[in-house]
Amino acid sequence: MSTKQLNVGIVGAGRIGKVHAETLAFRIPEARILAIADVNREAAQAVAVRCGIPTVTESSAGVLANSEIEAVLICSSTNTHADLIVQAAQAGKHIFCEKPIAHNLGQIDRALAAVEQAGVKLQIGFNRRFDANFARVRQAVVSGEIGTPRLMHIISRDPAPPPLAYIRVSGGMFMDMTIHDFDMARFLIGDEVEEIYTSGGVMVDPEIGQAGDLDTALIVLRFRNGVIGTIDNCRQAAYGYDQRVEILGSEGKIATENCYPNQAMVSTGKMVRKDLPLNFFMDRYTESFTCELRSFVAAVRENRPTAVTGIDGRIPVVMALAARKSHDEHRPVRLEEVTA
Repeated sequence: MSTKQLNVGIVGAGRIGKVHAETLAFRIPEARILAIADVNREAAQAVAVRCGIPTVTESSAGVLANSEIEAVLICSSTNTHADLIVQAAQAGKHIFCEKPIAHNLGQIDRALAAVEQAGVKLQIGFNRRFDANFARVRQAVVSGEIGTPRLMHIISRDPAPPPLAYIRVSGGMFMDMTIHDFDMARFLIGDEVEEIYTSGGVMVDPEIGQAGDLDTALIVLRFRNGVIGTIDNCRQAAYGYDQRVEILGSEGKIATENCYPNQAMVSTGKMVRKDLPLNFFMDRYTESFTCELRSFVAAVRENRPTAVTGIDGRIPVVMALAARKSHDEHRPVRLEEVTA
């Protein structure tokens, strides 16, 4: 294993870029950030000042051309991911890329081919795999603690919908929100989904429907091993960020509840109550963001495979496309039907 710090560059200084920059700067001493790029130079400069990053540029080319940088984090908008993966691979940089790689399978395959040809490492940013609660669910399945899995239920609801400007370019709810749940389904059960059926609607904001998207959906998954899964999504939950999982097995079940800012319970003669759950992903998944980047840095420094591969990034996109096709055509869709 290398004993020197891993030199990292970041492309994108928006919300997730800032999260990753702060994580690397303040929580992972095995890495150091040499440069950050964003078309909004002021945003990049603010992150650089906060995190002690010596170089700021408006172009990703400035990061990729830096011979000292060994790995790049791609945290820019989704429409740039595939091209940046290709460019980073051709520059010989190891790559951490936020999800999804692209909305189009052809673009994804081109990016993965470039990674393979260059022989660099690629990790996709499905951070929920690194959450301690979900990791414990996975452990119960792998160890046989709950017997043979039969049913899985994932609940994933946001506290509020994103801006309409984002929805119009995000690829839709299945691509920007449910994609995490598609990855979790594969991860938790440890098998592939072969068929998806979706029932969805617009129940939160009619403007979301006018933008061509849904805001509420129930998705049924049928795995190759016979497990039946459901994913319950809504873009708005009045009480906050709702992130729960339950798996029923032949010998028992395992379930995770929401995370709260404290464990206090208030009991009076009229009610028993507790505070609302943590309000959004940056609070709920702080530790998982750290763990996923620590895993990526270790994979590069120790020259071992990444924990979430390019194929792990491709399959949830196929699932998202199948989910939308199922909704549009009012029928179950097999994943093998999705080819583009």
